[in-house]
Amino acid sequence: MMNAHAQERILDDFEQPLAWKTVVSDGVSAATSTAPGVQGQGMRFDFDFGSAAGYAAARRALPLDFDGDYAISFWIRADAPVNNFELKLVDASGDNVWWANRPNFAMSREWQKVTFKKRHIDFAWGPIKDHTLRRAEQMELVVSAGRDGGRGSVYIDDLRMRAIAPAGPPPEPVITTTPDAVTVDYGVPREFGAMVLHWADGLHAARYDVAFSNDGDTWRTVRKVVDGTGGADPLLLGESETRYVRVTMHEAAAHRHRLERIELKDLAYGASANSFFQALAKDAPRGHYPRGMSGQQNYWTVLGVDGGRETGLISEDGAIEAARAGFTIEPFVVDDGKLATWADVTVSQSLQDGFLPIPSVTWTAPRWQLRTTAFALGTPASSQLIARYDLANTSPAAISMRLVLALRPFQVNPPMQFLNTPPGVSPIGTLAWHGDSFAVDGATRVWSLSAPALAGVSSFDNAAIPARLAGDGWSAVRQVNDQAGFASGALAYDVTLAPGAKAVFGLALPLNGQPGAPRLAGVMPEQWLAAMQEEVAGQWRARLNRVSISVPPPAQPLVDTLRSSLAHMLMTRDGAALMPGTRSYARSWIRDGAMMSEALLRLGNDSVARDYANWFAPYQFANGKIPCCVDRRGSDPVPENDSQGEFIFLVAQLWRYTHDRTLVERLWPRVKAAAAYMEQQRQSERGAANLAPARRMLYGLLPASISHEGYSAKPMHSNWDNFWGLRGYRDASMLAAVLGKPADAAALRAQGDQFERDLLASLRLTASTHGIGYLAGAAELGDFDPTSTTIALSPGGLQQRLPQDLMHGTFERYWLEAVARRDGSREWKDYTPYELRNVAAFVRLGWRDRAHELLDFFMRDRRPAAWNQWAEVVGRDAREPRFVGDMPHGWISSDFIRSALDLFAYERESDQSLIVADGIPAAWLDGAGVHVRGLRTAYGPLDYTMKAQAGGVTMTMAGSMQVPPGGVILRAPDARWRAAHTTINGKAARWRGGELRVAALPATIFIAVKTTKGKP
Repeated sequence: MMNAHAQERILDDFEQPLAWKTVVSDGVSAATSTAPGVQGQGMRFDFDFGSAAGYAAARRALPLDFDGDYAISFWIRADAPVNNFELKLVDASGDNVWWANRPNFAMSREWQKVTFKKRHIDFAWGPIKDHTLRRAEQMELVVSAGRDGGRGSVYIDDLRMRAIAPAGPPPEPVITTTPDAVTVDYGVPREFGAMVLHWADGLHAARYDVAFSNDGDTWRTVRKVVDGTGGADPLLLGESETRYVRVTMHEAAAHRHRLERIELKDLAYGASANSFFQALAKDAPRGHYPRGMSGQQNYWTVLGVDGGRETGLISEDGAIEAARAGFTIEPFVVDDGKLATWADVTVSQSLQDGFLPIPSVTWTAPRWQLRTTAFALGTPASSQLIARYDLANTSPAAISMRLVLALRPFQVNPPMQFLNTPPGVSPIGTLAWHGDSFAVDGATRVWSLSAPALAGVSSFDNAAIPARLAGDGWSAVRQVNDQAGFASGALAYDVTLAPGAKAVFGLALPLNGQPGAPRLAGVMPEQWLAAMQEEVAGQWRARLNRVSISVPPPAQPLVDTLRSSLAHMLMTRDGAALMPGTRSYARSWIRDGAMMSEALLRLGNDSVARDYANWFAPYQFANGKIPCCVDRRGSDPVPENDSQGEFIFLVAQLWRYTHDRTLVERLWPRVKAAAAYMEQQRQSERGAANLAPARRMLYGLLPASISHEGYSAKPMHSNWDNFWGLRGYRDASMLAAVLGKPADAAALRAQGDQFERDLLASLRLTASTHGIGYLAGAAELGDFDPTSTTIALSPGGLQQRLPQDLMHGTFERYWLEAVARRDGSREWKDYTPYELRNVAAFVRLGWRDRAHELLDFFMRDRRPAAWNQWAEVVGRDAREPRFVGDMPHGWISSDFIRSALDLFAYERESDQSLIVADGIPAAWLDGAGVHVRGLRTAYGPLDYTMKAQAGGVTMTMAGSMQVPPGGVILRAPDARWRAAHTTINGKAARWRGGELRVAALPATIFIAVKTTKGKP
């Protein structure tokens, strides 16, 4: 056992035969061998990711006890591209993992010593409740695909572990001053993350160096300041350790400087650039930093063109992010010599026409109003962001004002985000103003459409922005090279506005390709901006209105959100790749893509879904496995056993909606291979071990996986996987029949029948074993997960074959819990709007009123509501900082679309019928009623009108849709409808089992239901 009194221990000097074995993910190869080390022999670890996005690990048994503080160190060098490097410690169960993770670690070709201290090692995953690392049985050294992927070699030697004795009280520092330097001896090495230099008023040094030393003789310069402004100078130093600190001043009049105090800040203060700026924001005037940097949750939406590789963001407060992880343009207004920020005004949001992806943010002050509007112009190959600023005088007197647009090293994507794209700070090393444009790190990134009155740049140390924007001195500098990497700049536009007048200004920022400076063709900037905005608006109107749904005004937000959600899915895709987001989730999961594709098909975007299937299919592994997701690194090998069924479903839906036989023929070998891989998986769970009573409920299911986020700690036999798998068998059999392959169709149908029997038996046995009255999320757990269970209904098509008591018990419990959450009778902190799927489940169960109560709850949680979107996570306290995922979240957009469209029409698999108007409430039938035009179904486009008239309700159905085998079905909402005199095309018709079947189109239905206002 290592303790505070033990000597340093050599864990592996690599002089003996290698104890390290390779472990790789699908599609990756690796090997270990001996090679020259630092002194003597070391280990060589070769890896090759091929075309996959996976990992390669060197693993060995290495029992270690952890007591007190410690450090694990080794020497490393590499001939390898930039990838992630991880040290993992695994307990005896193999389920619980602790790690130190260095994302995109650029390993030197020369030997360097790497040390991980106790504070660097975090719990990674596992089912254990106590996350304290006390003992590990195995160690892994892992290279996982990061920025570059590819292949290479890593060399490791001299693996050690040492105890770190508890630190005693630090001695009093000894301070030595000379005319040009201040030196502090802290007596012992001190660890810190930043320092603040406190200068006497008027006696600061503008140019100085900060150096460290461990012995007082050998010094290394860690920071140079060339344009300090005095007061308190904060310096971000990262994780630092030193005994001596020296500040050396360089001006000739050094004797006039007085450094009153050097304040060391703890490691957390300087743990990252985000930590540093969040600490600074606490002490700054509110509004001088973005809301997300100031301890509040902020919200945003995406800016882009359909299928563009790059996107921008706009925050709810009007800051515009130039590109993924890019800088922002943040507005300020100077009125009567005072700087106004987002914190000093009333802020509101809107979309053009209520649904177009052209968002605006309006600042309302007592005397003026500023509206910031942003949109993307161009094509996926060449596009740019356009920012428009309308500054209006709303007072009865003339006003002289200044609009300031600051270019700042912060993203809209706030520090609370942590997946995929590093959030928060966006470093800027060099910044220059060239008279009409800003160059950021050497590339022209911002053009001003009109000449500013003032323009300038500033280093972080100079602290000009936003502190001095109300004056003019900040604009003297036109180019800066910022050693700290946090340069900023600003443009100022001075105007005098008559009462009711406004001035319009604009910026252009390149997104995709090299669009170059905007060409105004001789028109005024405001005319050009208006023309470009209307051009983009017209393009989106045409794209988003292929399906037309008209509803009464109170229901209009639902239809507007439907159209906005379609735009969000189109903008978040990268070329053909459908993705749930552009920052945290900028990769393509097949589960997201399959469900997004269904939403796209139902709204007439066949080519987008077709392109996605063609793009994704080649990433299938050689053994038939469908990767759970794909990104620029290739196929992800993580075993998520829903993937096969989702891919097959995608191909099947394309057939149902497009009848593209050429596509199906081309993809059939991949469908067949995916089904065969799934069959191999399923049969692996039908062995004798799973016939034992304790495991009988696992018999015949797909193997355990982590496809469900709730099971990421430990793989489980997820019914999410099983429902998708069964859908895959049914669809594969159908596709085989379509292609004239009766033997394949019969075999797949038989496999699916067997799987269904095993699955239904498992669902019942699981409920009995766990003593539950609902369908479990996972057999082992008996957990309650209705949002996952919705897949059994749609697209699973199992509603009529599931155990009816358990199915109703599932959604009845969900309803009661949802009501308690809505009404505040139970505590809750946050939820995921994936729950929108339950709206569709309620419609299919005939719970029309409940479906709309759920919808009303979810619609209130759009943030901001006017932008018609949801993040992945919704918090009860809208301003409590948390990870929220992408905004908007494309998969949630598809969940909303699918549920919203189910209100108007959906397919019932059990009898191959189309159910129409099942979610339309009575109040919508008043006045003009409901009109649906061009809604895509598997049987063709559907048109209908439904409205209340004197004496009853009239519904007309037309379109080019073929009547499905089971007919078009209208379900009665209550007994009055079932008893009402009803005609179809003037002939008497009967309701059977509460359903009215239409066997031919066009059709006019009249139901003689006595009506009162809003209540037929």
